[in-house]
Amino acid sequence: MNYEEITFKDSNIIKRYLQRKRLITAIQSSIKYINSMENMSICDFGAGNGELVKYIVKNYKNPLITCYEPTTKIYREAKKNLLNYNAKITHKVDDLPVNSYDVIFCLEVFEHLPPNKTKQTFDLFKRLLKKEGLIIIGIPIEIGIQALYKGLFRMNRRYGSFDANIKNVIKSIFMNPPIDRPIINISPGFPYYSHHLGFDYRVFLKECKNNFKIIDKSASPYNLFGLCLMPEMNLILQKYTH
Repeated sequence: MNYEEITFKDSNIIKRYLQRKRLITAIQSSIKYINSMENMSICDFGAGNGELVKYIVKNYKNPLITCYEPTTKIYREAKKNLLNYNAKITHKVDDLPVNSYDVIFCLEVFEHLPPNKTKQTFDLFKRLLKKEGLIIIGIPIEIGIQALYKGLFRMNRRYGSFDANIKNVIKSIFMNPPIDRPIINISPGFPYYSHHLGFDYRVFLKECKNNFKIIDKSASPYNLFGLCLMPEMNLILQKYTH
């Protein structure tokens, strides 16, 4: 199956809804921190099939959009999906100019990256972002009550796999997620955790604080219910100024 079939066209209506709602929520969470919505230079980093672009053009006026998707197969999906949209689509990181972006979106990416790749990506963001630019990161919450309802959903689909294994789910419910996560090469030179389970947002937040200023943290898709219940978290970051 391609990327679209396991996300925005998944057979489960709730998953389809949440996949689209997370894009809308990420944009909405950033708007109050942006002075002007016109002619913004925006990078969707790890763009998947480029679906976020369709929501960016509805919320920003004349945005200058770059979609960066490093995996060849999904990059081709993005090109096909965005034929009628004015966006630069690339799978080459060297095509991303330094000090150029007002906003970088990075949604559902970091839970798949090994620690060394996370550090490399943070360093890259520091080079790509303008001085007052924003980074909007979306990550899943895979511990606590979220691990319970996500685990039940996954066990109903693929019982016994790493993220649908009773032992791993129970460990995650009790805030001790498994660390021996399966890793694959999704593309040459791109090691990739194939499951969300095992990602610990608490560890990730510490790395964020070491590299950026966290100016907002909210639950997704509905912040009203807080991080104790919602399946995802949005972070708004800026570079430290010295």
